[in-house]
Amino acid sequence: MYCYPKIEQSDLPPSSQLRSSYRLADFGDAFSVDLPESACHDAETLARHVFARQPAWIGMLLRFRDILVRPFGLKTAVDLKQKGGDRISLFHVFERYDDEIVIGEDDTHLDFRVSVLVQPSSRGRHRLVLTTLVFYNRPLGRAYIALIAPFHRVVVRASLDRAQRLGWPNA
Repeated sequence: MYCYPKIEQSDLPPSSQLRSSYRLADFGDAFSVDLPESACHDAETLARHVFARQPAWIGMLLRFRDILVRPFGLKTAVDLKQKGGDRISLFHVFERYDDEIVIGEDDTHLDFRVSVLVQPSSRGRHRLVLTTLVFYNRPLGRAYIALIAPFHRVVVRASLDRAQRLGWPNA
């Protein structure tokens, strides 16, 4: 039986384009996983793979979230899908680099950025690091993150796990 690399909660990566925002963020976390030798190292390709193939239960959670936040005037998944433009899944693409892509969204209650970074690992391979930073715009943002942070961590781990079980795109 094949043993998949462990998905680990990790430090915020010092090589990320988001590093100058770390101290300004109200919430931040990072999760990482080693990539197989055959995997591509293109951050955008890997980000599309992670976000396009999430487990079905994440979609159900998102629909439930949309029902709860709509009365507060927050953006829903439908709103984000209708925005169009340069997007990966629901998220706007803010910056692109060979080894990193920064996506996210700005809303009335909070702004967030997600970095998908490919970096060399100490194990002689490459490592995918998914970093999330959140910036509160008003007290509702703080309350929102307090409620969803435990789900966020489970969703990130499950998304990375699903992506690796389906097989990383090859180089």
